Amino acid sequence: MSMLTPSGMGGKYKVTGTAYPRMRRPRRRGRIVAAVVASVVVLGLFGWGAVQLFHVFRGDDGDNQASGSPQNTPSCAPVTPATPGKPMALPQPAGVTVSVLNATARGGLAKSTADELAKRGFKVARFGNAEPPYDKKVTQSALIVAGPAGEAAAREAGTQVVGSAVKIDPARKGKGVDLLIGNGFSALASPADVAKARVVAANPPPPKPSCRPVSPSATGPARKS
Repeated sequence: MSMLTPSGMGGKYKVTGTAYPRMRRPRRRGRIVAAVVASVVVLGLFGWGAVQLFHVFRGDDGDNQASGSPQNTPSCAPVTPATPGKPMALPQPAGVTVSVLNATARGGLAKSTADELAKRGFKVARFGNAEPPYDKKVTQSALIVAGPAGEAAAREAGTQVVGSAVKIDPARKGKGVDLLIGNGFSALASPADVAKARVVAANPPPPKPSCRPVSPSATGPARKS
């Protein structure tokens, strides 16, 4: 008698097929999934708690950590408050002696510019090519170079070229100025632009405030050892 034949059937009936009756209750996958998720949540809570305790023992500020700002990032404090630029009475063009120097690769700019400045009342000392320290190195429209005694004259000369910059050389003597024509030069400013530039040159805007790095440990509360 086959082991699969029920008792008393004399082997007439047999169990066929590939599936066999289960001898135990099927597992419920939902319970297994729920248990896994609960384990992950519990482990996450334990990990978060451990991180918080770590920061508490280190004395970190929770607000700074939440905002993502690094603890050792220095802040910027102004060294001195911004003060208005020093007003200065500008001389008339007749009181300015200027040397016109071409710092570009374009020929003829020095003479044509010098002639136009002379028509506007400036005293032209000379014109020609710029010296090697400035030759082909002036990127703006013009650079006005003068000594401390010629600062007012340099500002006046700078009003004639839109986008020009003034450089004061402490080692330079006298009131004469050099007008270095740069790569951005196209022409002298119009009379209307000159009038506007004179107002700005006589009353320069306040300088940008400078700052120094401040360590957080220098401004934060002292810790007890």
